[in-house]
Amino acid sequence: MSFLKNHPFAVETYFENSIVLTYAIAKEELQDLIPECLELDTFDDKWAFVAVAMVDTKGLRPKGFPKFLGNDFFLIGFRVFVRYTDKRGKRLRGLYILKSETNKRKMAFFGNIFTHYNYTTTDIRYKKEDDQLTIRSEKSALDVTVNSANQDIRLPANSPFSNWKEARRFAGPLPFTFTYNEEKKKVLIIEGVRQNWKPQPLEIQRANVGFIEDKGFKDIHLANAFVVRNIPYYWKKGKVEQWK
Repeated sequence: MSFLKNHPFAVETYFENSIVLTYAIAKEELQDLIPECLELDTFDDKWAFVAVAMVDTKGLRPKGFPKFLGNDFFLIGFRVFVRYTDKRGKRLRGLYILKSETNKRKMAFFGNIFTHYNYTTTDIRYKKEDDQLTIRSEKSALDVTVNSANQDIRLPANSPFSNWKEARRFAGPLPFTFTYNEEKKKVLIIEGVRQNWKPQPLEIQRANVGFIEDKGFKDIHLANAFVVRNIPYYWKKGKVEQWK
């Protein structure tokens, strides 16, 4: 029944808030974390990137189902920015999933049946006070606080980007997500579709991310932080193609 993991149907949801922290890491340190069919999406031929996406979703359900059949989940995804050249020779820009977390067992159960995203459950506390958002998890050693009130937000110290325009290229999510079956040399391509996608810079007041810290990266910097709000979003049915 492994074919069920290949996104056999389209899925839709609503992003109430999607907060993304992107870390710049020396490309040599990320190379072994992605499969052979993908290449790192780099900046200045030095930096590769891992995004930590923390998303408050509403009404997640198979596309076309009534909204009342949907479920609300908080999702955390750890993703590498990558590129893939498909069988047409077209270069696609997207993400490779390292790990996914959710606050509900139901999401982890069905997520691991219908995706390859490696869901686990964790404790997630999400708090909003005016323009300040705090996301915490003791189990995942996650403690993030951001603020969107400041109108003159600067890039994080030591970010490789010189301005927010450069940084926005690595704000995520990107149009495609990729999974690779190494044994069969097959690539699963999932395309996401969104509307009114306007990432806004965030001021980072605190950013402790256990998953990132546990990797022990030696050359790593917080590169940017963005938020998008109130976004209808859906993922198309997965498409599988042979690699080489």
